[in-house]
Amino acid sequence: MDIHQIFEAFNHLKVLVVGDVMLDSYVWGKVERISPEAPVPVVHVSHREYRLGGAGNVLLNVQALGAEAIVCTVIGTDGPGDLLENSLKEKGLNCDGLIRSNDRVTTIKERIIAGSQQVVRIDTETEVSISTEEQQLLIETAKKLIPSCDVVIFEDYDKGVLTPGTITAITELANLHNVPTVVDPKKRNFLSYQHTTLFKPNLKELREGLKIDFDVDDPAQLQAVVEQLKSRLNAKGALITLSERGVYIDYHNECHKLPAHIRQIADVSGAGDTVISIAACCVALDLPPEAIAGISNLGGGLVCEMVGVVPINKDLLKAEASKLGLA
Repeated sequence: MDIHQIFEAFNHLKVLVVGDVMLDSYVWGKVERISPEAPVPVVHVSHREYRLGGAGNVLLNVQALGAEAIVCTVIGTDGPGDLLENSLKEKGLNCDGLIRSNDRVTTIKERIIAGSQQVVRIDTETEVSISTEEQQLLIETAKKLIPSCDVVIFEDYDKGVLTPGTITAITELANLHNVPTVVDPKKRNFLSYQHTTLFKPNLKELREGLKIDFDVDDPAQLQAVVEQLKSRLNAKGALITLSERGVYIDYHNECHKLPAHIRQIADVSGAGDTVISIAACCVALDLPPEAIAGISNLGGGLVCEMVGVVPINKDLLKAEASKLGLA
């Protein structure tokens, strides 16, 4: 497939995103005085804004590529949960896999911003694993959705939705239906992702997850560590994001290290979400490893040019990928 065919094929994909969906809240205002109660600024609020965070940003990136993004997660029946569900629906995202729990706190990260300066961030969340009953419900929900999907993304933020039990069961269901699984891991469940298709840690997560240090600039050492990772996880492939060093992929008996594109970096927030979204869609299309890494690497660089967490611009990505001849 050429680039035009690839980007057209994205429009026909269904992507199940399983993981920790959060709500980002922004309270904007200005400071004109110090509180008489304590030596802290008083922020006079002008407006509030809610955005999808965590796995929610992956959903938005998948949608931006033209694919159908389906959420599969557990959130609370609290006020932030209502706001989160409304945000998902307002964005036109498929909520067939959204589970509401009376016993769960919805993760909300509130940022108080005066002018352009963040004054404080308030996190309301739990990192406790979902209950046994909720795990079973999540698995049953995934079981209904997986057969009609083209790829499953595990988006793990260590907030408790993904547990060793849910990871194993959902991976087995996906493998049973020949649906590839792509993983964006965090520390707690790092080695629980057995028998997945493509495992995508960043360099820090790779070192911490395997409890190993190595010289990333030594090609032989990097290759050996990634081979060890694949062996430990029985994974078909691994895609390692190396920040300013680019990406490294080991998949389908091919290994490629691609340099980072020279960019005017404004904000690296959310770049990993973009990379996993593009990689998953490319894996669903069974693209060659170098194309998977190349398009994903390019997308991660493009969003770093934007301020704040924003999904990828598909037209821009397509134009840049075409110019670079990435497929």
